[in-house]
Amino acid sequence: MNEDWAEAAVELVAGYTVVTADGEAVSSVPRALVAFQGGFAKLRLPGTRTVQVVSAPAVRLITLTTG
Repeated sequence: MNEDWAEAAVELVAGYTVVTADGEAVSSVPRALVAFQGGFAKLRLPGTRTVQVVSAPAVRLITLTTG
């Protein structure tokens, strides 16, 4: 399945986190690659080798970067 990835800043609802390249759990990131699939957002954070998935209710705000 092809995915359209976009660069964005991401804020999660309190209580939800993703893990940075330093291993820190954070609820917002200033830059990530984001792809949407169903009710989920897939996140690729800079310096990480994994794709982290959060459900739609975990997302407070996604601000897409325009080029």
